Amino acid sequence: MQGSSSNHQGAESTGERRIITAGAAGKSPGQSQRLDRVLAEQVEDLSRTRLKALIVAGHVSIGGAPVQDPAYQVKADETIIVEVPPAVAPEPEGESIPLNIVYEDDDLLVLNKPKGLVVHPAAGHETGTLVNALIAHCGTSLSGIGGVKRPGIVHRLDKDTTGLMVVAKNDRAHQSLTAQFADHGRTGALRRGYMAFVWGAPSRSHGTIDQPIDRHPFAREKMAVRQGGRHAVTHWEMLESFEGRDGKPLAALLACQLETGRTHQIRVHLGHAGHPLIGDDVVWFGLPHQGQPVRHSGKNGGGGSGQTGSPCLSPPDRTPGHRRNNELAVGVAGGFGSLAERPARGALTQTN
Repeated sequence: MQGSSSNHQGAESTGERRIITAGAAGKSPGQSQRLDRVLAEQVEDLSRTRLKALIVAGHVSIGGAPVQDPAYQVKADETIIVEVPPAVAPEPEGESIPLNIVYEDDDLLVLNKPKGLVVHPAAGHETGTLVNALIAHCGTSLSGIGGVKRPGIVHRLDKDTTGLMVVAKNDRAHQSLTAQFADHGRTGALRRGYMAFVWGAPSRSHGTIDQPIDRHPFAREKMAVRQGGRHAVTHWEMLESFEGRDGKPLAALLACQLETGRTHQIRVHLGHAGHPLIGDDVVWFGLPHQGQPVRHSGKNGGGGSGQTGSPCLSPPDRTPGHRRNNELAVGVAGGFGSLAERPARGALTQTN
């Protein structure tokens, strides 16, 4: 990064001005690039989410005028000024909300987030969030970490997703954890694993979905696989499959690992591949009609014990923190609802 007017250490706590020259990261003369990507490449100690928030809030200017569009095309050699405001105490107040904490030390804590708990305050969820609970539990040590309204949060799970979450308790831990989560296990030891119940059973035992994700062209509040969208890669492995009484594959339990962290990535990728999450009302609306008994048929979907179970799939005998191949299972996606036969939409394909 070129020409910052102050020391970068403690930018979030003291406030500072950053002066950046576009093109310093090796872009060819005359070539333009999105503003948020230029900043993400050159301002290494602030997350892309934080930088985008600074842009939208009017803290980024080019040529003396504020630029509030993250997609603004920056020309080579243009000078960008970023005003990083000093961190302020989080606006949310602490609330006495029970937390299921599985590990805690001076730097971080790991908790098991239940279904229905929103991670941070947002429109329609100003109180009763995980952030409110964390402020009450940790006190002032969380002030300013990660920006206003998200103290200590380095990653999140959807409201109706259960699983382990890691929370930073100080600035040093926040910067380190943010970098590790952003790396998605490419170079570091931290890897996240998810388990998902889906309709139908894949034709292979494992594979990779490599499809770009962007806003749905008509339902803008949803995400979808779209050419020209952001690069997204999901690796999956089938752990168990379940049959209907007609012997046909009805559902499966998949273990997923992400190379990228796009919004609703697992929901979108698995739904696009023909195996939507059971009970998902974000990407795929509603559940089919009344359920039917199912039987467990093992990992590869062949055979089966012939034993008939209840009309509902039960979660496997694993705690959310179950470690598998040195991976931390941090999310269980999808609901556990009444199952019914659903026409197959296709099969997941192996690309690796």
